[in-house]
Amino acid sequence: MFKLNLLLLVVAIVSALSVVTSQHKARRLYAAYEQEEKMRRQYGEDYDKLLLEQSTQGMHSRIEKEAQGALKMNAPTPERTRVVTSGGDAVLVIPPKEE
Repeated sequence: MFKLNLLLLVVAIVSALSVVTSQHKARRLYAAYEQEEKMRRQYGEDYDKLLLEQSTQGMHSRIEKEAQGALKMNAPTPERTRVVTSGGDAVLVIPPKEE
């Protein structure tokens, strides 16, 4: 009877230790998961900010303003606009006058 009680005690101790160990691992994994979720949310916010900034920086009006101001560039006049065809011939394109 003593051997059976000793065996049951050992089994109970091993079982208790395995429960404690598994709970500890679960808590560590959950903490790591929460940290990753926090980083994911932060990256999502940063991505949204970058998309907004990209759309702002790429607006046609802003690009034209920068080209005229900082680079001293002007849009070509219709008389200076030429379209080159696949045969290599330059064709003068004059848009119709607006009334």
